[in-house]
Amino acid sequence: MTAVALVACSLLAVALATVRMVRGPRHADRIVALDVLFAAGLTLCVAAALATGRTEFLDIGIAVALVGFVATIGWTRLIRQGSAAGAAGPEEIDR
Repeated sequence: MTAVALVACSLLAVALATVRMVRGPRHADRIVALDVLFAAGLTLCVAAALATGRTEFLDIGIAVALVGFVATIGWTRLIRQGSAAGAAGPEEIDR
């Protein structure tokens, strides 16, 4: 029962984060949506571990969390480099 609830909540989070990734309107919104997607992936790994009793899914969850952290840092640096290079001011980047 717990795994079913985790999967249902994760799928809802994925749906909402996907909408936020597409609609934006700012880059910061998209970065937060990316974090939510990775957190939902981690939750799905935990649900799979609970449902099957296999701990290998927790190892995959740790890898998903690490990739999510690195992706968030990379995307944030990319946005900051664009604004530092004079491409657009910070107020234009956030639109």
